[in-house]
Amino acid sequence: MAILSDTQNSYYSGSGDSFGSYQFVSLTDIINAFIFTYTGENKIFPKVQRTEVAFHAQRALQELSFDTLKSFKSQEIEVPPSLQMILPQDYVSYIKFSYIDTSGIKNIIYPTRITQNFTAISQDSNGNYQFTGDNLTLQSESDAWTNFKNIEANVDLDDYDDDTYTDLLGSRYGVDPEHAHTNGSFYIDENAGKVHFSSHFSGKTIAIEYISDGLGTEDEMKVHKYAEEAMYKHIAYAVSCTYKNIPEYVVGRFKKEKRAATRQAKLRLSKFNLEELTQVLRGKSKIIKH
Repeated sequence: MAILSDTQNSYYSGSGDSFGSYQFVSLTDIINAFIFTYTGENKIFPKVQRTEVAFHAQRALQELSFDTLKSFKSQEIEVPPSLQMILPQDYVSYIKFSYIDTSGIKNIIYPTRITQNFTAISQDSNGNYQFTGDNLTLQSESDAWTNFKNIEANVDLDDYDDDTYTDLLGSRYGVDPEHAHTNGSFYIDENAGKVHFSSHFSGKTIAIEYISDGLGTEDEMKVHKYAEEAMYKHIAYAVSCTYKNIPEYVVGRFKKEKRAATRQAKLRLSKFNLEELTQVLRGKSKIIKH
């Protein structure tokens, strides 16, 4: 079997730092192409500033990143003794949290909805509020968080094949599935930008998969070629809405084209694989004996 050289690898897959980069188009290239194609004399937009196009291009990238481009990212950390994790800088919403066991398998953990890190007000022995100047004095952490993180963890997270619950077989009817596991839990303090974990996870490896808005460094701001046309239509519609001399029928046309291009991009990026679906359906056809 022939082995490709570094030069050949770069030709087929991109530079050594970003193999497979050919499938993406940079945001800068999209802005340049839009200006060259849509603006100028005898064009739809005779005169548009580059800064306007760049603004609308970034907004289009943000909007498409949420449910079309699926700009998913991930981080992995070891939970410190504080049991807190700082949310990623470009975090918008999370997809899932998992802890990684000793086999390298990720185990999904679920949020708890019955507690949070409340704003704790300092009080004296008589229960009176304490002030610093004209402002209330706040405690560094709430009693709810202190009690939550101090719950003693008596479960080995890696031991998921034991007889711990054998004696409870049939007696857990009505239990909330959200809490019917031994994986521990977490909650997010959106204001502080931190994730709080239960004591199960001290020293454990945690992975977060989250949605980004697609904005970042110049290298990070890129669009899959399946969604390139949708970017142009988003920019064109946004620009047409900001100029009073653009006919209404042109604005309406761009709106329809934007929707159509977005739907097409979603279909193309759905990554539907017939072979994989067939394999899953084969497993569904197995007879389960009771």
